[in-house]
Amino acid sequence: MPWKDIAILAAGFAAGGLNVVVGSGTLITFPVLIGFGYPAVVANVSNTIGLVPGSVAGAVGYREELSGLRRLTRELAMASVAGAAVGAALLLTLPESAFEAIVPVFIGIALVLVVLQPRLSAWVAARRPEGMSSRTPLLLGAVFATGVYGGYFGAAQGIILLGVLGAALRVGLHEVNAVKNVLAGVANLVAGIIFAFAANVDWKVALLIATGSILGGFLGARIARRLPPAALRVVIVAVGLFAIVKLVA
Repeated sequence: MPWKDIAILAAGFAAGGLNVVVGSGTLITFPVLIGFGYPAVVANVSNTIGLVPGSVAGAVGYREELSGLRRLTRELAMASVAGAAVGAALLLTLPESAFEAIVPVFIGIALVLVVLQPRLSAWVAARRPEGMSSRTPLLLGAVFATGVYGGYFGAAQGIILLGVLGAALRVGLHEVNAVKNVLAGVANLVAGIIFAFAANVDWKVALLIATGSILGGFLGARIARRLPPAALRVVIVAVGLFAIVKLVA
């Protein structure tokens, strides 16, 4: 196997594990693909399809935490599905130049969220009372908007969802993370199905990322929890900045 394929496989593994723990796995795989010279839109759609199996694996790994939240999760998943379909349609409809122009901004915002994630988590935990879960039109709208973003690009979609869900749902952080994995997973799935039929997909890349993300989805949570969070964020920021430089250049 060429070293490039090994690197993409390893990136898929890292992204699959990172998505389960917090999100932002795309900030690993997308810059790697850009670095190897893949066009931005091809890299994005191939990456989205490749990360779908890892998202499913991550959701299965958190099935116990979802046991009391299935009705709520189904309702929110419908909003995420609708948003992802809109986001995927926007990616396929708007010119590729628009994607290439706006993605560096998305990545920059995502990197800021990655850096601020500990403070956001602390803020959410301090303001979220325990008890029954609350679902409101505002929450459904926020999940829909996050789904649009996930269908269009999706870097740090998980971090955005953690903030939205953590502020709105009166449950523990593990349950919030479990719901986040499902919502991000269905957004990737819907966008991936659309891309499979309507976009230019590099199926070899998608398969490599899928293989790595499945392993990462099952095993990554254990590994990532043992890594120093600061070190993990440094890696994410480094590859994200590389992607920005590559795209702008």
